[in-house]
Amino acid sequence: MGELRFADSDALEDLRTYVTRARSLDADGAIRLQSHGVALAAYVGVMPGRGLVTTGAIIGLRVIALAEPADVDVIVSLASVSERLARGQTSTFSIPPTTVRVGWAAIAPPRSGWEAVGDVSVADLKTVATQGIAEITRGSTLGSGARVVDALRERVWARPTQTTPPIPSGVAFAAYALGFLTQESARVFAHGHWTRLSTATGHVLVR
Repeated sequence: MGELRFADSDALEDLRTYVTRARSLDADGAIRLQSHGVALAAYVGVMPGRGLVTTGAIIGLRVIALAEPADVDVIVSLASVSERLARGQTSTFSIPPTTVRVGWAAIAPPRSGWEAVGDVSVADLKTVATQGIAEITRGSTLGSGARVVDALRERVWARPTQTTPPIPSGVAFAAYALGFLTQESARVFAHGHWTRLSTATGHVLVR
C-alpha cells in the first residue's frame, strides 16, 4: 500500500489520538484514509446509519498535514492502524495492506459547495452529548438485550437538538467523543441531504 510521510511527529501523534478515540466507540471499526495532495483526510464511522444508502450515518473527519503529496484512498481497520502506530514511528506511517468494506464509506461526502447555516455553542453540544450518554447508560440496565440497547442508542442520537440550527444529537456526541469540542462554538454547514459540524479540530458529517 505504501507509506504516508507526516509533517512532523506531532501530526502522527494526532492520528494516533484520533484512532484511539474512534476505537473507544467501535473497537471493530474502520477508517478511510484519503489524500490527493499534502493533506490526509481520515474518516471514521460513529453511527452506521440505516438502509442501502445508510441514511443517518454519522462520520468523523480529521484532516492532518503531510510532509509530501500522497495519492491514496483506502479503507482499513482501526485495529490495524492502531497496531502500526504502536510501533513508534516518528513521522512515517505504513498503510496496512488489508482493506475492509463498510457501509458508511460507500457514499463520499461533498468536498465543496457547503453553505454555512449557523453557529452552535460548544457548551450546549457537550450538554447534549453527556445527557445522551447518561440516558443510554440508565437504559442499558442489567438484562437489556443488545437489540434493545441499540434501539435506544439510535433513538437518543437521532433526536434533534434544541439548538439553532438543530442537528441530530449524535453529531454532538461524535464531536464530543472524538475530541473536536476545543473552542467556544462550532459552525454548522449544509449541502443537500448532508449536514456538517466543524471546529478547528475536526468535522462531523451526517446524511
